[in-house]
Amino acid sequence: MKYLLPTASLFLSAVLSPVAAPVLAAKPNIVVILVDDMGYSDISCYGSEIPTPNLDSLAKSGLRFTQFYNTGRCCPTRASLLTGLYSHQAGVGHMTEDNGLPGYEGHLNDRCVTMAEVLRPAGYFTAMTGKWHVGQNAGVTPWGRGFERNLSSAAGGFYYGDAKKAKLFLNGETLAGDDPRLPKNWYSTDLWTQYGIKFIDEALTEKKPFFLYLAYNAPHFPLQAPAEDIAKFRHGIYTNGWDKLREARYERQKAMGLIDPAWELSPRSSQVQPWASLTAAEQDRFDNIMSIYAACVWHMDKAVGDLVAALKQRGVLDNTLILFMSDNGGNAESGPNGRLNGTNPGGPGSSVFCGQSWATLENTPNRLYKHYNHEGGISTPLIAHWPAGISAKGEFRTQPGHLVDIMATLVDVGGATYPKEFNGKSIQPMEGRSLRPAFANQPIEREAIYWEHEGNAAVREGDWKLVRLGAKGAWELYDLKADRTEQHNLAAAQPERVQHLTALWNAWAKRANVLPAPAGVKAAADESDSAPDQAPAPKKAGKKKLNK
Repeated sequence: MKYLLPTASLFLSAVLSPVAAPVLAAKPNIVVILVDDMGYSDISCYGSEIPTPNLDSLAKSGLRFTQFYNTGRCCPTRASLLTGLYSHQAGVGHMTEDNGLPGYEGHLNDRCVTMAEVLRPAGYFTAMTGKWHVGQNAGVTPWGRGFERNLSSAAGGFYYGDAKKAKLFLNGETLAGDDPRLPKNWYSTDLWTQYGIKFIDEALTEKKPFFLYLAYNAPHFPLQAPAEDIAKFRHGIYTNGWDKLREARYERQKAMGLIDPAWELSPRSSQVQPWASLTAAEQDRFDNIMSIYAACVWHMDKAVGDLVAALKQRGVLDNTLILFMSDNGGNAESGPNGRLNGTNPGGPGSSVFCGQSWATLENTPNRLYKHYNHEGGISTPLIAHWPAGISAKGEFRTQPGHLVDIMATLVDVGGATYPKEFNGKSIQPMEGRSLRPAFANQPIEREAIYWEHEGNAAVREGDWKLVRLGAKGAWELYDLKADRTEQHNLAAAQPERVQHLTALWNAWAKRANVLPAPAGVKAAADESDSAPDQAPAPKKAGKKKLNK
């Protein structure tokens, strides 16, 4: 069965057709691209063996941030990205269930504003396509939070129109997956892109700068991709296994200058078997799983290329700020064995999870996964491309940044005003800092960056990071300048620094509605199918003077 039929191709051809090139507006156009469950090293310009030529091209003519962070989980990341607040401040400290506490309402609250609600009064045409997942079950919708146009899903979870969850919303109207207004036999990655281009054309017709929030559900489970895409990878590179491939990604990352050669590759988890110990049948099964995942990433990159081509054809690429990132690290859910269910794995109706073994590869060179606040859970690629506004080409930026910085950046470049009040409600101040200084390779001044999810917690001040596993876990301390992969726990050697950073985190947790936390929100180690390895033993040494 073919999944991308000529009808879809004709639809894409139509939206890619060039229109009259407008004169560059004073305000830049803005495209924020968020992908789902993709690890730090899963695109080739961050070390992957998966070919991603379109993202590589954006990186070559733009910037790559090496130390940019998300929240480690889907819903909190989306809440933080959309609002410029830490997720608990926006009401989404966990997922979309209401736990009856200010930080855990399960939906965007009325004490925050979205990027669309800020940019629209500044003259922007605001549009969104893809996965929403910040409380539509509680009545919080894209069209109710500032987006003039949208084609979206409430929470994702599908790739094809015949899936049970394939209910779409077009500008507030509910559509079934087979609605005649949609291309036949659509694949969600292409659909989100096609409608994003369609909305851009509406903005150009209205002679307005546009803001497009493009939230792909790829490569989130249930992993599904066109058969011809999966075939590109099957019985190929993934038969080498995660051990050799992790080493290869690590060496590429060092060679390209993405990571410091002094940073050690985090060891394979004790719960993940050595590849060489598997039977031939087991290796084939795992090859199938990762080939499907790679196909999802490859096709997502192709869709980004379609979007970039459309921007170029319309003469607006140069004055469009494109920001590309992921919502959390690689996902270990379903445990070391992953999941490969269905009569046609990777096709419609199947259910495929990468699991912990391949997630270890996806987060190279870092520790742990989605859910956790160690680097493997919270590190994301960030590509920034804006020819008219960023003069540097192909450079790295090592300044630490966080999702909360995206709102501040868009307010800055878009000439918008962040409100103190909105719809009669007092609005919390932005937490982030504009990334515009970093575009010019200047420092980003801030106190610290903070995290909490399911009791996992962290704070980063300068190069120092304090992190723990679960609410009852012991604090670990790392010097990220020397040890980004968190292999040398310095908590015992520097108790004064631990005390200082703990105080910072506690004050933030109280201020940002992290505490009190609901008893019903489980620790990640209890919720996932695989518990993490223990932290490295703390190093003991004499006390050192506290330096920031």
